[in-house]
Amino acid sequence: MGSKKTPAINSSSTADIAFLLLCYFLMTTTMGSQTGLSRRLPPMPDKDQKVEDQKVNRRNIIIVRINAADRLFAGTEALEIGQLKDKIKEFLSNPADDPTLPEKELKDIEGYGECYVSKGVISLQNDRGTSYQAYISVQNELVKAVNELRDEFSRKAYGKKFNNLTEEQQEIVKKAVPQNISEAEPKDVSQKRF
Repeated sequence: MGSKKTPAINSSSTADIAFLLLCYFLMTTTMGSQTGLSRRLPPMPDKDQKVEDQKVNRRNIIIVRINAADRLFAGTEALEIGQLKDKIKEFLSNPADDPTLPEKELKDIEGYGECYVSKGVISLQNDRGTSYQAYISVQNELVKAVNELRDEFSRKAYGKKFNNLTEEQQEIVKKAVPQNISEAEPKDVSQKRF
């Protein structure tokens, strides 16, 4: 008897099909992209605008510092990360009109009317040796404090949380509860200076 050959599957187009499938999945799949901290920079000043010295009253600024050992200080006192949000909320809202806390300015907000707006500014300073995790944790607490104040204002003014408001209402709340966070360039405190 003679030997029989087994029939083979034609695989000449298999590489083409694999290439087409690869192209399809690359074009239709969205890759996870990492996002940074969302910060809105101030608009560029006009070329013709005169530079004015803006003096900020010391009581309107709270300095939040993170040292190289990730220790947190707000003003002159050392804090744990869990205490920062409440400290910032008290600073910005100044509920008892404390003369050591920020001033409030009566502003007329279009679409809402007159309300008191805090002149408080949070100045964030960190050391070059500060860990990224500590820096992000502090940033999160600062933004959380502002967001909670916005939610409180939204509930009083509109009876809803800030995220449930219309865009126009959200803009009004942002004007009533501004997020004034100033970040200083990191310092290298660990080096001795002569």
